Amino acid sequence: MEMLLVDKPAGITSHDVVAVVRRSLRVRKAGHAGTLDPFATGLLVLGIGRATRLLEYLAGLDKEYLATARLGVATDSQDPEGSVTAEDDCWRSLDTDRIRTAAAAMVGRLAQSPPVYSAVKVGGVPAHRRVRRGEAVELPAREVTVHALEVLAVDLPEVRFRAACSSGTYVRSLAVELGGRLGTGCHLTALRRTRVGGFDVRDAAPLEAVRGGEVPARSRVDAVPALAHLPRVVVEPGEAAMLATGKRVPKGAPDCGVAVFALPGDRLVAVGAVRDGVLEPRKVFHRA
Repeated sequence: MEMLLVDKPAGITSHDVVAVVRRSLRVRKAGHAGTLDPFATGLLVLGIGRATRLLEYLAGLDKEYLATARLGVATDSQDPEGSVTAEDDCWRSLDTDRIRTAAAAMVGRLAQSPPVYSAVKVGGVPAHRRVRRGEAVELPAREVTVHALEVLAVDLPEVRFRAACSSGTYVRSLAVELGGRLGTGCHLTALRRTRVGGFDVRDAAPLEAVRGGEVPARSRVDAVPALAHLPRVVVEPGEAAMLATGKRVPKGAPDCGVAVFALPGDRLVAVGAVRDGVLEPRKVFHRA
């Protein structure tokens, strides 16, 4: 039971990547911990087999991206795949210092409205589907956290930057926000996800390698190390047997909402909660 790190190429969906993994590795079940837009590249964290049950614990991890924004042109989708909605020359009066200052001011908590061309569901239907059907869609703003927004290079009208942010942050919207603060339209022309929590795209397997069934060892991550961001409680074999049958186990461990219960040697037993020092299994992976 393991996670697989894949470097998604541009031009395909995250679902396409999952389909390639299923076919190439001959597994029935696979899923990912966070989608990437078709034009984007970079790190996808996939669960294989029973590990798909762990993906929900990875979805909320912070993420890091490299991106290129094009000032002076706005699109309806905030990316290169949309239709141009406005153009201006206001970017011509900008300089690197002003752009860096505007980017630095965006670090912290932001109220961000997701793009209408997104997978955010409205009444159970992805917003982008409703928009393409001609429906008017308005998505409420939600709070996100930008840990870092570093301008790496300025070659006007393009700006290359690194963004480290909380899960659920749309880098497309960050680009539009940056443009707005600079008094010009803006859209994202390139996006690459480089980190998800402790996972790094440098460890990810190219999709072509996966197609050929050649996945480097560094691209495979066992379940317990993949959940390193969660508290871990090491259990004894007898306790593992009780947890495997769904029983609560008194342990005297510190209380926490979500914890990993594992045998020595990183052998996953269950994921659950600790309440009043008692282990309460929620998802069991160990066989008694």
